[in-house]
Amino acid sequence: MAEVLEIKEHHTVHQLPTADNGEGGEKSPMNISYGKTMMWYFLLSDVFTFSGFLIAYGALRISHDWWPDPNLVFNGMPFLHGAKLPLGFVTIMTTILILSSVFVVRAVQEGHRMNKKGVAIWMSLGILGGIAFLGCQAWEWSHLIHDGMTPFYNVYHAGPSGETIKLSLADKAITPISPGPVLFGGSFFGITGFHGFHVFIGVILNIICLIQTLTGVYERRGHYEMVEKFGLYWHFVDLVWVFVFLFFYLF
Repeated sequence: MAEVLEIKEHHTVHQLPTADNGEGGEKSPMNISYGKTMMWYFLLSDVFTFSGFLIAYGALRISHDWWPDPNLVFNGMPFLHGAKLPLGFVTIMTTILILSSVFVVRAVQEGHRMNKKGVAIWMSLGILGGIAFLGCQAWEWSHLIHDGMTPFYNVYHAGPSGETIKLSLADKAITPISPGPVLFGGSFFGITGFHGFHVFIGVILNIICLIQTLTGVYERRGHYEMVEKFGLYWHFVDLVWVFVFLFFYLF
């Protein structure tokens, strides 16, 4: 009697592990939530945008034989009328923005500890830092415009020995054509304005994050991942300012 051997093939389907991220989504195979992944993609696209603007400005800068001296253009200081402090005010602005980034880092750390009060305190400080930076930038813009520099007119021009000379407001009234490189003002207001818009959006996002923290949304979810995602955006905004500072105020 012949024995019939039945060979059964067992096919095992291996599925990649997924985990709920608490927001109706799943984690990617690299254990990074899709929300964070999408934020990184967005930031990468913004890197290309800012890089294009700054590279274009750099090309304009080196294509001109003369360019306004930033030490003479950016030397104003609030409440110190007539004082000349080269790059003093922008140094304060940069310090405020860096401190706000440190505050947001602390908020993220407290979120990892599930400390609602700590997140609220540090996020509030980060928001105040962003608002202070926007206020400083508004003052700087108004100061430059008051001095006669606009996106379409540059009052700073080269003197006989190549030094930076500022056209008086009286002379500007009878000089319709910009005596200095008009692209200096246009580039400055355009790029710093674009960055300021990003800071404004970041402040709004952080305010939303603060409200959701205070109302217990993240505690009910069981994590503070949204704080971390908004924190990534805020750190990006701070990093971009470092390059803006380098190109306009030091270059």
